[in-house]
Amino acid sequence: MKEADLNKQFYNYLWAYILVALSGCLGNVVDGIIVGNLISEDGVSAINLSKPINQFIFTLHLLINAGAGMLVAYALGRKDIQEARRFFTQALSLSVGLGILLAIVGGVVFPSETARLLCSNDQILPLARDYMQILLLGNPAFILMWGLSTMVGVDGKPKLVSLAVIIDNAANLFLDIVFIKWLGWGIAGSSAATVVGHLIGIAILLTHWKTHPRPLPCSEGSSCRLRFSFAYLLPSKVSTPIPNREGSGVGLIIKQGAPLAIASISLTLLLLSANTIVLGTLGRTGIFAFAVCMNLLQVYNLFLSGTCQTLQSLGAIQVGQGNVEGIRMVIRKAFRFITAAMIVTCLLVWLWPTGIVRLFGANDAAFVSEGIHALRIFALSFMPFCYIYVLMIVYKLYHHHRMALFISFALSLTVIPVLWIIAKTAPQWLWYSYLIAYLIEAALIWLLHKANKVRFILPHS
Repeated sequence: MKEADLNKQFYNYLWAYILVALSGCLGNVVDGIIVGNLISEDGVSAINLSKPINQFIFTLHLLINAGAGMLVAYALGRKDIQEARRFFTQALSLSVGLGILLAIVGGVVFPSETARLLCSNDQILPLARDYMQILLLGNPAFILMWGLSTMVGVDGKPKLVSLAVIIDNAANLFLDIVFIKWLGWGIAGSSAATVVGHLIGIAILLTHWKTHPRPLPCSEGSSCRLRFSFAYLLPSKVSTPIPNREGSGVGLIIKQGAPLAIASISLTLLLLSANTIVLGTLGRTGIFAFAVCMNLLQVYNLFLSGTCQTLQSLGAIQVGQGNVEGIRMVIRKAFRFITAAMIVTCLLVWLWPTGIVRLFGANDAAFVSEGIHALRIFALSFMPFCYIYVLMIVYKLYHHHRMALFISFALSLTVIPVLWIIAKTAPQWLWYSYLIAYLIEAALIWLLHKANKVRFILPHS
């Protein structure tokens, strides 16, 4: 492929992935802005304290649907439609079943205990409980939305997934105002808006299975390939062996999704630990500032997600073709783009920190001051985070799986001990914990890279 063609393809991939990421980013950030202005600074903090629950729900999705999605793709690639439908049915049933179980345990039986586990501040606790209970009761919609997005994309309709995600987030933001301001539901209205948005997204995704006037052969349309049937829940062996895989059914689904789920659990632990340490060390002003910083991370993730998905997709094609210069060009472009995006974002934060903090409803001088201080430090801290994350994708492309796995764990788990040590010894330096942790990780990666004499050559070379 010519350099000009590859350059055009890179940006086609990049802007398509950024568009999808933009919808999710705006949904999270504007959600926090609306709650901060219509409720209070503590409302923004309550949403941030609930993020470990969100991440745990996402972990269940990864455990079930990420693994099942790959198995469905393998089966469709072999033209084994029956096996693809079996994995699809099992994943869908498992998603709904675990979602309902979590809703009963956390949303019905132990809502107050769950909130108290994540929030130790009595002033924020009532807001956190109201938000978390609706979140837990509606979690089956979260898992189903993400699961159907995976399956519909695998089944050949990525544009429908993009449409569903965009409308889901738009509905969420509109309903935030309706439920909070017009109906007076308070912070529970924000959580309810998210659930209803996902239900709308699910309805759009289900149109993938709309009835045609005449049945289409599987070779003529993707919509006929995946089907749900209770018959596929019965024990059965895999009809065609899958290379390098052992087992079948639910066990194989769990095994396939386990690596991603383990990495997600690490992030859940980080969110829980960071919220607990910041709230215990700096109180309400600290946890509000931290919540604003986590919303800033969403902006970085907008560019990071687009860059990494482009690097993974287009880079994998170059690796498959054995195009040495092609993969190097894609990697260079990825690092150049993420560098430019980080510099622009960081400059905006340093030039306009007060405006960003006030966007989230901060009026009290103490909240504004703490938010400005934290934002400027985190704007720098996320820069090494982004570089390390892109580097993890590079290691994966070159099949250095151990290095990639180390990074996926270390990105979350390195921060926890650093946060704890600084909170105990020098709490005034607490906001520097992420920056210090990522610099330590960068040094460890460099040492491991040198010690293992890692070389970036194509796997088959």
